Amino acid sequence: MNTHLTSSIKPQFRTIDGLRIRFAESEPRGEHALLLCPWPESLYAFDQIWDRLAEHAHLVAVDLPGFGHSERRDSLLAPRAMGEFVIRLADEFGLENPHTVGPDIGTGALLFAAADNPGRLRSIVLGSGGASFPLELGGILNDWVVAPDVEGYRAVDPRQIVSAALSGIGRYQLPDAVREDYLAAYDGDRFVESMRYVRAYPTELPILAELLPQIETPVEIISGLWDWAVPPSNHRYLNERLPRSNLDLVDAGHFTWEDAADRYAEIVTGWWTEGYLRA
Repeated sequence: MNTHLTSSIKPQFRTIDGLRIRFAESEPRGEHALLLCPWPESLYAFDQIWDRLAEHAHLVAVDLPGFGHSERRDSLLAPRAMGEFVIRLADEFGLENPHTVGPDIGTGALLFAAADNPGRLRSIVLGSGGASFPLELGGILNDWVVAPDVEGYRAVDPRQIVSAALSGIGRYQLPDAVREDYLAAYDGDRFVESMRYVRAYPTELPILAELLPQIETPVEIISGLWDWAVPPSNHRYLNERLPRSNLDLVDAGHFTWEDAADRYAEIVTGWWTEGYLRA
């Protein structure tokens, strides 16, 4: 059985703004970095790269509200509101001017956080998240976003839905413990309710489009060349509109942080060392 966890992630819980939030923290070291879980996963998405990133910064990884194993608040299930919660997280953990890493759903949240709180974030790493408007999404993600309602999904075993999404991880065999953490995170109504976030894209991405040229925070964009859910056109769209950005297209699908973990860690640590200063 593939049960081994390669990192030193030790999840804990803390009540933040009245919500029970799961997080993990590395040893203090130099600058701070706030890592946001992708969907439908959890902070264990950083399992392969945790120890390498922890050599360069003090890490705080978080399951965002309604994702992973953190408590949900419906009003936070949209990118702009989640962006404000990201700032609340940084304040709670004493992260002054942190680097941030937010693949997938973290993309919109971090861009809104930077737009609405200039200078608060040192840098951003994002990717694999819907960004362009009109929408350019594919596969089941597009179906989830544009469906008239989500009622049809309530009758489906959420573990089947999450397993289908995770089948997009093509090169990395998830440890059994990590897979179970992902599946358990969205049991009951948690997956269907978490869909609210991406279903806010048609409303919120046009707003974000207007804000992109004003974002002065340096942004590193990591996109999988073969991403079926969020095509690279989303990330070219961002790179053309953000004043200070860099785009890296990697040989992977949607789950770049798992299928191309070595390259992902290399890009992130190089960005933290000097890349963001040149952007």
